[in-house]
Amino acid sequence: MEKIIVYGSQYGTTKGYAEKFSEITHFPCISYEEVKTLSGYDSVIHFGGLYAGGVNGLKTTIKALEENTKLIIVTVGLADVTDKENVDNIRQSIRKQVPNRLMDNITIFHLRGGIDYQKLNFIHKTMMTLLYHKVKKLPEEKKNAEVKAMIETFHSKADFVDYSALAQIAEAIQ
Repeated sequence: MEKIIVYGSQYGTTKGYAEKFSEITHFPCISYEEVKTLSGYDSVIHFGGLYAGGVNGLKTTIKALEENTKLIIVTVGLADVTDKENVDNIRQSIRKQVPNRLMDNITIFHLRGGIDYQKLNFIHKTMMTLLYHKVKKLPEEKKNAEVKAMIETFHSKADFVDYSALAQIAEAIQ
C-alpha cells in the first residue's frame, strides 16, 4: 500500500508538519507544486494551510488523484481545533473544494499552526488588517473563538504548533 504526503504551505508551518509526519511514517513528502500525477498511490495525505476559506494546494491534489485513491486531509490553521464551531467552519470550507464524489470517502484531521505578521506578504497583511478592523467592531456576542483568537494575535507572532498531535494521525491512517 503506497502512501504519499502532499503539502500546501505559504509560510512554512504546514510544510514543517508534513515533513515531521514524513519522518514519523517514512512516507515520501512533496509540495503540491511538484505534483504531476498521483497514480500508483492508494492513499494521499494532503496537509494544507488554511487561507481565505480554502485549503492550500488541495485543488491541485484532487485533480491529480486517481479514481480509487483514498484522500486524507490535514488542515493547519490559526483557529482552535478543539472548538466545534471552528471545526464546522473548516469542514464547510472543505466541502466547497472537494467534489461530492470524494466527500463521503475522505478523512479529515485538524492541526493548529501559527502566524508571524512580520513574515506576511503585502496582500496577506492587507487582508488580515482589513479583517481585523471589521471583526474588532463586532458586538462581543458575535465574536466566536476564531475571531477572538485573531484579535488577540493581531500584529504579533503566535505559535500553536504541536508535533505530538501527529501521532494520533499516524495511528489512525496506518
